Amino acid sequence: MAARSALLKAAWALLGVFGLVAPAMAQGAEASPPSYAPHNWQIWHQPAVTPIMRNLEHFHLFLVIVISLITLLVMFLLIYSMVRFNAKRHPTPSRTTHNTVIEVLWTVLPVLILVIIAIPSFRLLYAEDRIPSVDMTVKATGNQWYWSYEYPDNGDISFDSMMVEDADLKPGQPRLLTADKALVVPVDTNVRVIVTGSDVIHSFAVPPFGIKVDAVPGRLNETWFRAEKVGIYYGECSELCGARHALMPIEVKVVPKAEFEAWVAEQKKSAKAATQMLTRTADAAVAR
Repeated sequence: MAARSALLKAAWALLGVFGLVAPAMAQGAEASPPSYAPHNWQIWHQPAVTPIMRNLEHFHLFLVIVISLITLLVMFLLIYSMVRFNAKRHPTPSRTTHNTVIEVLWTVLPVLILVIIAIPSFRLLYAEDRIPSVDMTVKATGNQWYWSYEYPDNGDISFDSMMVEDADLKPGQPRLLTADKALVVPVDTNVRVIVTGSDVIHSFAVPPFGIKVDAVPGRLNETWFRAEKVGIYYGECSELCGARHALMPIEVKVVPKAEFEAWVAEQKKSAKAATQMLTRTADAAVAR
């Protein structure tokens, strides 16, 4: 573990030297709450904000190291073969057709490499699939072309989330990613997301959280996340779902727990006022 940790730190440092990490981390530093949106020419991932995404990044870096070592080894063997066994140095080529040691090595070594990759991969897949004890549940429903959110644990709060058009964007709001109503969740909270679709297959994906799950009509899928940092994070529908597929953003606002409770109370108050207005309107219509 210590050796792997050292290799991961070395990879991070190398990526930092080439400017692949820092740009993604610096975005949104002046916003309140900070907005972590992807930006033009970004090469690296968006900053990880959940344990799952952090582990995904570590696994990704681990694979980069493994692949790089394999590439270097194969390159060395090719260069060595070209230099050591070229026609000038060996005008009469060897007639050897079998070598037991080499054949065992090129069979066993790839198997060992795959086992080394498989162990952390299966551990990560299990962590993604196994939902721990949750503190709250939200439901996301994909529609053509917007998302609907429900909070069954918080008084059945529900609303639609539409993309903000270019003409209505405020300074600092990212184009094609800003929604008129964000999915609001508290920080440091295990949140289960139940995902479904109302018409065609959509996909609920938020890269900073490391989550992506299909929204299939007539079926309930689920995923989970635990956001550890306050901020605004963005995702998109990641399944081709029609003409406005690219205009179906996911905006998640992670707030302190006290602020979330205040938001829930405000939503309940607004819903109650709307219900009372509808009731008065219906009564007036009946009276007429």
